[in-house]
Amino acid sequence: MLSVLADRTYRHLFAAQVIALVGTGLLTVALGLLAYRLAGADAGAVLGTALAIKMVAYVLVAPVAQAFVGRLPRRAFLVATDLVRACVALMLPFIDQAWQVYVLVAVLQSASAAFTPAFQATIPDILPDERDYTRALSLSRLAYDLENLLSPALAALLLTAIDFHGLFAGTVVGFLCSAALVLTTTLPTPKAPVRRTGIYDRTTRGLRICLATPRLRGLLALNLAAAAAGAMVIVNTVVIVQAVLNRPQDDVALALGLFGGGSMVAALILPRVLDRLSDRTVMIVSSALLGVVLLGFAGGSRHGVGWVALLGTWLVLGIGYSAAQTPTGRLLRRSASPEDRPALFAAQFALSHAAWLATYPLAGWLGATVGMATTSAVLGCITLAAVAAALLLWPSDDPETVEHAHSDLDASHPHLVAARGRRHAHAFVIDDLHHHWPSGRPG
Repeated sequence: MLSVLADRTYRHLFAAQVIALVGTGLLTVALGLLAYRLAGADAGAVLGTALAIKMVAYVLVAPVAQAFVGRLPRRAFLVATDLVRACVALMLPFIDQAWQVYVLVAVLQSASAAFTPAFQATIPDILPDERDYTRALSLSRLAYDLENLLSPALAALLLTAIDFHGLFAGTVVGFLCSAALVLTTTLPTPKAPVRRTGIYDRTTRGLRICLATPRLRGLLALNLAAAAAGAMVIVNTVVIVQAVLNRPQDDVALALGLFGGGSMVAALILPRVLDRLSDRTVMIVSSALLGVVLLGFAGGSRHGVGWVALLGTWLVLGIGYSAAQTPTGRLLRRSASPEDRPALFAAQFALSHAAWLATYPLAGWLGATVGMATTSAVLGCITLAAVAAALLLWPSDDPETVEHAHSDLDASHPHLVAARGRRHAHAFVIDDLHHHWPSGRPG
C-alpha cells in the first residue's frame, strides 16, 4: 500500500491531507469545549445545530463550488480553501455568542465542501494506474480512521499543558501546513470541457452523470446503506455505553475506537481483495453485512445489551463500513472523463452527505423514543432495503467498454471518424457526446 508514496506529488498531497485531518480533529474537540463554555448544559443543542449546518453546507456547496473549479487553477483553489479554513479557526477562540459559532462553522464547512471533492478528483490524474489508485484510496481511508483514533488522544494530551483555546491554534497550524505542502506540488490540469451551457449545467452535471450511469445509481443506494449503519454507531454509542450499560466516558472512546479499528483492518486488506473481486461484489456484500449485523444486534439487545457483544458488533460494523465505502473512488474514476471528474466527485460528496443528513436525526429520534433494539432493527432494514435497490440498479454484468451507436451525429463528426463508424465500442461514460446509457446494457 505504501508504494504509492514513492510518487512525490501524491506523497505531498497525502501529507497535506493527514495534517489537515489532525487539525480538523483538534477543532472538533475544541468546538465541543467552546460550546460548553457558551451554553453550559445546552452545549448539545449548539453542537447538534453546528453538525446540521455542516451537513447542509456539504450538500449544497460542493456542487456549486465545483461549477467554478474547472475554470480555476487546482493548486491555487486548494490553497485558498485551506487559508479560509485557517482564518476561521483563528477567529473561533474570540467569539462569545452561539450564533457566531454557527456563522463561522458555515464558512469553514463550506470551504471544506469545496476542498474535499477537488482534492479527491485530483488523485486519479496523479495516479492513473488502477492498482496505484486503489492503494491510494485505502491509504486515504486509513488516514481518516487514524485521525478518528489519534486526534482525541492528542487533544487530551495537549489539554494537560494548555487551555482549550490552544487547540484552535493547532488547527490553524494544520491548515497552514496543508496549504504549504500543496504549494510544493505541480498538479495536472484536466482538459477543459468542450462546451457548457452555463452555471446550471456545470452545477448539475455531476448529478446528471450519477443518475444516467447504472453503477452510480447503485452507488447512491449503497450510500444510504452505509449512512444508516454509520449513524447507529456515531449517534447512539454514547447513549448505549453510558445510559444503557452505565459505563464510564472512557468506554465511549473504546467502543468508537473498535469501530475505527475495524475500518482500518478493512482498509489494510482491501487492495488485495479488490485485485481479485469486483467493486460491485465487495461493496454489496459488505453493505449487506452491515444490515445483517444491525438486525442481529437488535435481536440480542431485546434481552439486554452486553459490553463484549457491543464491542464485537462495532468492530464488524467498522470492517463492513470501510469495505463498502473505500472502492467508491474507483467507481467515480471509471464513470467520467477527466474533465468531468471534479463535478462527479462533488455530486457524490453532496449526495452521500444528504444520506447522512437523513439518517443522523432518524437514528437519534428513534433511539430516544423506541429504544436501541428497535432503532437497530429499523436501521438494519433500511440498510438491507438499500442493498436490494443497489442489486436492481447496478447490473452484475458491468463492462467498462460498451458497444453503442450514434444516430444523432453527422458521419463526418470527429468522434465517428476516430471510431470508424456509427456503431463502435470504447470505455463508455456520460459526457457531451453520450447523453444516455445504451439500452439493455449495464453501466
